[in-house]
Amino acid sequence: MYESFYGLKTKPFQTVPDPGFLYLSKGHDLALTMLRYGLMTAAPLTVITGAVGAGKTTLLRHIMNEMPEELTVGLISNMQAGRGELLEWVMMALSQPFAGKSYVELFQAFQDFVIERYAEGRRVVLIFDEAQNLDIPTLEELRLLSNINADGEQLLQLILVGQPQLRDLLNDPRLTQFVQRIVSDFHLMPLEPEEVEPYIDRRLKVAGAHWKIFPAESCALIHEATGGVPRLINSLCDLCLVSGFSAEEKVIRPELLREFLASAEKHEIYRQFRRLRSAAEVEAPRRPAVDEEPPLYLDPGMAAREASDLAAPPGPAGPAGPGRKGSVRDGSGAEVISWPRRGKD
Repeated sequence: MYESFYGLKTKPFQTVPDPGFLYLSKGHDLALTMLRYGLMTAAPLTVITGAVGAGKTTLLRHIMNEMPEELTVGLISNMQAGRGELLEWVMMALSQPFAGKSYVELFQAFQDFVIERYAEGRRVVLIFDEAQNLDIPTLEELRLLSNINADGEQLLQLILVGQPQLRDLLNDPRLTQFVQRIVSDFHLMPLEPEEVEPYIDRRLKVAGAHWKIFPAESCALIHEATGGVPRLINSLCDLCLVSGFSAEEKVIRPELLREFLASAEKHEIYRQFRRLRSAAEVEAPRRPAVDEEPPLYLDPGMAAREASDLAAPPGPAGPAGPGRKGSVRDGSGAEVISWPRRGKD
């Protein structure tokens, strides 16, 4: 609708997760470091949480694009707990047959699959997106699945990504043994005021913009209106571009933005902003508590330092993919490590 008017190749503010538009704010960079660290060190359990629209799924899509080839990854999104179907979801995510099998047969098939991948020099990673939808019996079943090992090595790695309610779930004392396996965790907060302008500029640049469409003052107003939640920023910026196109304004000036926000207060979109902002304005929840042998929680700086002791000398920077090295970066963006690769005997 407005793409040609603003000289864009595509819409820059779609709410569908697209790793091509990823902007690494400080928080997103740290979360990505923790995910990479967990993958690289074969951490039994990594937990990433964040409010609705914080960018968790986009991070997942990004890191899945740079997975080392020796990882076999199953992504499970929006699993509905309480139905006793965990193994069916897992086998489907791994592209393995599951229909018509009993629980015992499914468990044996999954165990055989994991051990076979290990014999090939590969490791199985299960990623659960929207993991706040899981329940205690499902998480306990996951713990039992993760007990599969060979030659003293744990063969299954779990990554849980979800909303803050996931932390509340993990604080249940019945999950003490499960929580003790957490090696790294991170809570993703909304963008800081100074991060909104580069976030918007990044998305516009990827979409093909050739001039500054949102001035700094407008970006400050956008942070004020959205609380720094990326999904809300996207929604508001998209609506602003529609409004600017209608008014034949090549630049979304603060005056135009104020007029739009004033009119939006009368409509449902504003109430949606208010609801999502309230959900996002939650402080990072406390870490799950356990009575004994607490999990090793690592800050991203420590993760980067620990990881550097395990890796080969870093390769050239750049995107990773099958057969290529990935990299871990600390909060400053400095490359500190390459994916370690396991040799085949």
